[in-house]
Parts: sequence; structure tokens; C-alpha cells
Amino acid sequence: MFLEIVTPEAILFSSEVDSVTVPGIEGEFQMLNNHAPIVSILEKGSVKVHVHNQTHASFDDLHGSIQKLPADDKVLTLDINSGTIEMKDNKVIILAD
Repeated sequence: MFLEIVTPEAILFSSEVDSVTVPGIEGEFQMLNNHAPIVSILEKGSVKVHVHNQTHASFDDLHGSIQKLPADDKVLTLDINSGTIEMKDNKVIILAD
């Protein structure tokens, strides 16, 4: 599935991923390929991105808000204050604050 993480300042991430885990208002949840369409509000927490190709495993660093795991891991994390998420037709868009 394809994931885009967008803030008011820039696009932080745009690539194919295996899964994404987000902090929903009723708890953390994960989306995999072919997940049912969903729109949800996100609360403060960490977005965890599981990448399948290490060459795409990076976030653009804005204001020091990005936490990267070691290069040998395939999980990236991004702390957010709030946001929204939409999944439809194997494309996930996260609008993060």
C-alpha cells in the first residue's frame, strides 16, 4: 500500500509500505494492504511505519520532530500531536500536526 504523511509545512514521507500503526482516539490501530476504507482522528502519539524496502526508509527532518530507528530496522516512528488519517484503495494519507 502507498503512504503519504503530510504536515502544513511539507510532505514528510511518500512511499510504498507494508503497514502503518497510528494513535487513534480510541486506541492504537494498524492498517495493512487491502484494509477497508476508513477515516479517523488521531491523537498525540507515535505513527509507526513498517517499510518493505530500506532504500525508502527515511523521513524529512523538520524541526527535530523525527525519530529514526537504526538503519537495519524496517520500522520508522514519527511523533505527532494530532491529525487525521484516510485509507482508501490501498492509499493512506495522514495529515499530521
